[in-house]
Amino acid sequence: MATKIRLQRNGRKNYAFYSIVIADVRAPRDGKFTEKIGTFNPNTNPATVDLNFERALYWVNCGAQPTDTVRNILSKEGVYMMKHLEGGVKKGAFGEAEAQTKFEAWKQNKQSGLEALKAKEEAAKKDAAKARFDAEKKVNEDKAKALADKKAAVLAEEAAKVAEAAAAKAAAETAAAPAPAPAPAAEEAAAE
Repeated sequence: MATKIRLQRNGRKNYAFYSIVIADVRAPRDGKFTEKIGTFNPNTNPATVDLNFERALYWVNCGAQPTDTVRNILSKEGVYMMKHLEGGVKKGAFGEAEAQTKFEAWKQNKQSGLEALKAKEEAAKKDAAKARFDAEKKVNEDKAKALADKKAAVLAEEAAKVAEAAAAKAAAETAAAPAPAPAPAAEEAAAE
């Protein structure tokens, strides 16, 4: 029986969730399977993989052929690295303990790389948020300045209207007042 390691689709429409299964090549995608060895959720960032490492390694060593996507998942989880190291142990290149040490070093290196990537993404998010905040602050300052200028213009216009009204009132009072001063000057001229 030819076996494949492949994804079996679950989940609702537009929200796929996959089971990693061992199935006969002739079985339909979501049909009968031999064993479920894990799950794969591509909806999270980064994608979440829950894998039974020992069973995946067993089936890869038995000759089960993975699909392209499953091969990438198994490679990232280290199944193929461990298969490679076990091949070195079988050939006598190094011992079981050394293989395990190399695998742990590979896993640690991978974890540190992922942590560095997450830290970089977090820093980028913080920088983007700070840039948005600064841009919003600048826009708000510009709006406040424009509003202050508008209020100052309105106040200056009102002050000009008040001053103009006061000048008109003073002019009206001057025009309405009688002129007694010319009459005494005429009397002095006549008296001489």
